[in-house]
Amino acid sequence: MDVCFDCTQCGRCCHDLRLTLSVAEAQAWAGRGHRVDLLAEAWPWADEAGADDPALQWRAATTSSASVGDVPFRINLRLVAHHDGPCPHLLPDMRCGNYQDRPRICRIYPLESRPFEAMVPARRKCPPEAWEPGLPVIERDGVAVNAEAAMILAAHRAAQVADVASKARIAAVLGFADAALAGEGLAVCEVTPAALLEAIEASEALADVPDQNWTIVTNRAPTYAMLSDLDCPVRLAPAGQGYLASFEDQLAA
Repeated sequence: MDVCFDCTQCGRCCHDLRLTLSVAEAQAWAGRGHRVDLLAEAWPWADEAGADDPALQWRAATTSSASVGDVPFRINLRLVAHHDGPCPHLLPDMRCGNYQDRPRICRIYPLESRPFEAMVPARRKCPPEAWEPGLPVIERDGVAVNAEAAMILAAHRAAQVADVASKARIAAVLGFADAALAGEGLAVCEVTPAALLEAIEASEALADVPDQNWTIVTNRAPTYAMLSDLDCPVRLAPAGQGYLASFEDQLAA
């Protein structure tokens, strides 16, 4: 299957987004005074999970092992450039003012950054005319056609693996040990750019990843009850500043 695409320079993809960054990219972004959040989700994980499943092997490679109470989990941490409204680098004519140094996630758009996930045009913000037949083919049978784009995509994914321990150390330095149950949302650690830069610098001095006492955060009473029955540290929290919810609040049984 061919996916055809050509950018219309509408600027929609540069508004109201959370852009997944490597640690080095987050350091550069925060160094310009722009906001970077740390997001966390937790996957329940059996010892044998992913043995014969490439998608689960990828998940294991991009997460760190943790126990929530006595229950084994994998914690997925993401550093994301967060901006409400236009990107701070977006120029009035919808061109990028940081084009030469833009993050990899911007360079590969609209390709899917995660392996084993289909790139679905309907999930992108681009207008219909950006996807018309006859435009350049950017993906064929799930594979990027352009060699440079494929190389950048591979580098983006490699960084997600290479940065696992670094992000765990950053979370420890920040004292951030909340995670949403995977599929339900994302726990959010909001810090100032200066505080993030200090945390990255401090994390680089750590020889090992400190132990963290993780807590699951949820806005769903059934999830709270289930995890409580397993003696998992868990707390209810409404959707909002510290919790990006996939579902409406259900804070009462």
